[in-house]
Amino acid sequence: MKGTIAIEEAIIDPAGIASLAQWHSLLTPAAGTHAESVTLTAHEKRLLDIHDLRLKSMDEHGVEYMLLSLTSPGVQGEPDSVKAEKIATVANDYLAGECKKNPKRFGAMAALSMHDPVQAAQELKRCVKELGMFGGLVNDFQSTGEDGGGKEYFDTKKYDPFWAMVQELDVPIYFHPRYAIKQDLEPGTKYGDRKHLLGAAVQFHLDLSFHLYAVCSSGVFDRFPKVQIVAGHLGENIPFNLWRACHWYNHPNKKGSRPSKEDYMYYFKHNVYITTSGNFSTPGLKFCIQELGVERCLYAIDTPYENVKEGQDWWKTVDLPGDQKEMVERTNAIRLYKLPLEE
Repeated sequence: MKGTIAIEEAIIDPAGIASLAQWHSLLTPAAGTHAESVTLTAHEKRLLDIHDLRLKSMDEHGVEYMLLSLTSPGVQGEPDSVKAEKIATVANDYLAGECKKNPKRFGAMAALSMHDPVQAAQELKRCVKELGMFGGLVNDFQSTGEDGGGKEYFDTKKYDPFWAMVQELDVPIYFHPRYAIKQDLEPGTKYGDRKHLLGAAVQFHLDLSFHLYAVCSSGVFDRFPKVQIVAGHLGENIPFNLWRACHWYNHPNKKGSRPSKEDYMYYFKHNVYITTSGNFSTPGLKFCIQELGVERCLYAIDTPYENVKEGQDWWKTVDLPGDQKEMVERTNAIRLYKLPLEE
């Protein structure tokens, strides 16, 4: 069958289930202890499921193929580098094995420990060359430090060995959000006094958009111009701010000292793709197509945080020209990720 290709679809490996416990209160802030446990158990089941209800839902609603990735915060939530590297290796081996059970319906993106850019580059290479994965996914910044309070962002020259490998392999890196760390939830902090802002509604795009702006303006894409990254949720709202961001970034007072050769719009049109994951807004998608070009827009659902049926029901109502709709729903993804599917 020819259907949609959804590319931001989460799983958890059996070894990673215990790590979800720390996010109980953030996933269900209004629930009591017992309800929390029940909710998480159901959530675990949805994340663990690949070949049963997930595949059944895909068949029922017209999803041909899913690119799977380790759920947030994944490896980025582990501040110990040795543990993080092991988590990534175990998760990648598991996910590659699951996809090999049904390669016509499932592919995978590599989980990466970003403590050591050289090690991250080698793990990405192993996943692409040996495990048959189609790229990598990072969950915003890498937690570091004994207390997990440190944050490593990937826009510094420290990460040039990683970006060099991404360019060599010619595979995309997906930038995905994560919850705030515990240090940012203490009383008196930005989110600590405003926990209602946490999560997908507000905090995810506020925090991840910072990282995306930083990468775009850092010179990474000048040094590695073939690198491609992907941002979900309609580009974490950045497309709607590109005019203003570029207007001031190009100001004569700033242009001479900025670290990148080009502005944000240039890099979004040459190095960034956006997806529809968890942002089923037809006007929003049309705006992104108008701003960035249809070839830069991809379909995604955000399973299991969003419902396959809801995503597909929305997609059926999207009134794009036929050729544009086909590009967004499948052919752009096939070309970008070099998926073994018929266009």
